[in-house]
Amino acid sequence: MTIAPERLETRVDTAVERATARLLELQHPEGWWVGELESNATMIAQHLFWNHVLGLRTPELDRKIANELLARQREDGTWSIWFEGPPDLSTSIEAYAALRLAGVDPGPRARDFITAQGGVRRARVFTKCFLALLGQWPWQWIPTVPPELILLPPWAPLSVYDFSCWARQTIVPLSVVMALRPVRPAAIELREIGARPWPSRPVRPRSALRRRAIAVAERWVRERQEADGSWGGIQPPWVWSIVMLAALGHGFEDETLRRAVEGWRGFTVDEGDRLRPEACQSPVWDTALAVLALREAGVSADHPALRSAGDWLLREEVTVKGDWAVRRPDLAPGGWAFEFENDLYPDVDDTAVVALALRELGLGEEAVRRGLEWIVGMQSSGGGWGAFDVDNDKLWLYRIPFCDFGKVTDEPSADVSAHALEVLAQEPGYEASVERGLDWLLREQEDDGSWFGRWGVNHVYGTGAALPALEACGIEPEHPAMRRAVEWLDSVQNGDGGFGEDILAYGDDARRGRGVSTPSQTAWALLAYAAAGEQRRLSAERAATYLCVAQLADGDWTEEHYTGTGFPLDFMIRYHLYRLHFPLMALGRLRERMNA
Repeated sequence: MTIAPERLETRVDTAVERATARLLELQHPEGWWVGELESNATMIAQHLFWNHVLGLRTPELDRKIANELLARQREDGTWSIWFEGPPDLSTSIEAYAALRLAGVDPGPRARDFITAQGGVRRARVFTKCFLALLGQWPWQWIPTVPPELILLPPWAPLSVYDFSCWARQTIVPLSVVMALRPVRPAAIELREIGARPWPSRPVRPRSALRRRAIAVAERWVRERQEADGSWGGIQPPWVWSIVMLAALGHGFEDETLRRAVEGWRGFTVDEGDRLRPEACQSPVWDTALAVLALREAGVSADHPALRSAGDWLLREEVTVKGDWAVRRPDLAPGGWAFEFENDLYPDVDDTAVVALALRELGLGEEAVRRGLEWIVGMQSSGGGWGAFDVDNDKLWLYRIPFCDFGKVTDEPSADVSAHALEVLAQEPGYEASVERGLDWLLREQEDDGSWFGRWGVNHVYGTGAALPALEACGIEPEHPAMRRAVEWLDSVQNGDGGFGEDILAYGDDARRGRGVSTPSQTAWALLAYAAAGEQRRLSAERAATYLCVAQLADGDWTEEHYTGTGFPLDFMIRYHLYRLHFPLMALGRLRERMNA
């Protein structure tokens, strides 16, 4: 049964007005937006681990960390990587160890699960490394990457630059830690979960080659510290760089180490009795998406909030070269990163979305041009785009025993490539790049009509990014790629009109597009329908109605499920603003198309 157009349009108008007001009230006085970037219990446990290693633990920290971990413990006593996800062995081990370290009993169900799954010996490399720091596992039993890797040139068959930027930033300091094998004994024993307490036996490098490798690695790490004290603005390289500096004998008289530790204050969410660190922060991404959503909602480009946001985004432009220049030495810097302070690692995704936002505001013509030139220069040989690097696609790296912790490559993905195409296709002079990218994106369409979503869950995200890109490239709604995508969306729509996709779809094709309806995933589907010219399709109207009905009185939406992706199945993200700016963007665009 089709909803009367006037009734739906009235509902959409009301929802857009409420969401607009809500999003505007969340803007920071300096012009930016940022929502919490929530991950999982491993980040919380590891916060306690590295504070223990540096001798910074306090009873208050122990209490707050323990409370946060207990609040996230599942009814069966275990911990998962995402909301309502299955129990995860390594996550449960790290949470269990942190609670024991804080003097709290995790309970027999947690212990029984861990032992039934094989205990510590079955855990991932990172988990064993943290336990080794605590004296609960032998360093020599962990697969390693030798620090000498840093000495190999970029053109060698293997170098640190073959790894994704987030992996190389972690591997370099961790390789030094693994060579030194530091131990900061904890007053606990975890034999009941299969740990192997091991005495403190730090190693002193004996060979000249190893000493040189460690010195080069230390210099490499120091040169890449960001202004806020982080490395890449993300937790794994940040933590292991801190541990590396401490293992090398540096204390707080060392400016790099001091800034690194102090920088964590801005990355912790303290709720009084509970504390959790953020694995990362997303102000540039959130601000650009908020601008686009508000413009779709009809907010004037001259609105003070949008002018303030645009000015802030312009100040965040990257003007220096980073690791990406190793593969593109002649490419001029430009673009934007994800975080407040991450000049060394801009990414194609943020650059494309910020350029779209600034174009909407009529601001930063030269900055946008530099960003687009940088995007074109970062196009991989096959025609697609990765996030941070060019042709970073050596998939054989996953055969290395050390690489069991998620993504270590940054090959082109449909969602990033779609965003690049969406902005490039609207500018003259980039026709050749657009043609190559469009051919790549069309080839990437799955047999069922969807696209794989690398940085969001999953095929709903990929499809929601691909169709607006196809539209921007001039692909007509009648094109077979458009029709197949629309048919796939229709086939996975939930009975309540919404869309959802379980994270397990990353490993199980049968779960593609299947899951509990969420505001952000429903919005992605709605954006795809609008791009295909299907704003009056019954399935699009049902999706819009779902968003209108699910909206809260204050204009926001509730979304507990994780719909963002760090590493598929290994590190998932709940962006706290996805539930607001994507529905606003989708409903605003739908309204504009319906009224056209």
